[in-house]
Amino acid sequence: MKYFIYILKCNDDTLYTGITTNIQRRIHEHNFSKKGAKYTKTRRPVILAHTEIMQDKSSAAKREYAIKKLTRSEKLALISNTKPN
Repeated sequence: MKYFIYILKCNDDTLYTGITTNIQRRIHEHNFSKKGAKYTKTRRPVILAHTEIMQDKSSAAKREYAIKKLTRSEKLALISNTKPN
């Protein structure tokens, strides 16, 4: 099973990082469902800014954790594929 690590850009210009096995369903949940994250519910609509695919849950969880530890500028650089200032 493939796992997606994703970064969402929220309506208030903040970033949210998550993990899922079905990216389309998860984006829909973030925007329209009660199943969306508590963080994104008040920041709708959200748009998909970045995805990465991992082959197993363990490596996906490690990558998600690593991304969550990045600074905002590092996340923005990851999204735009550039080096941070």
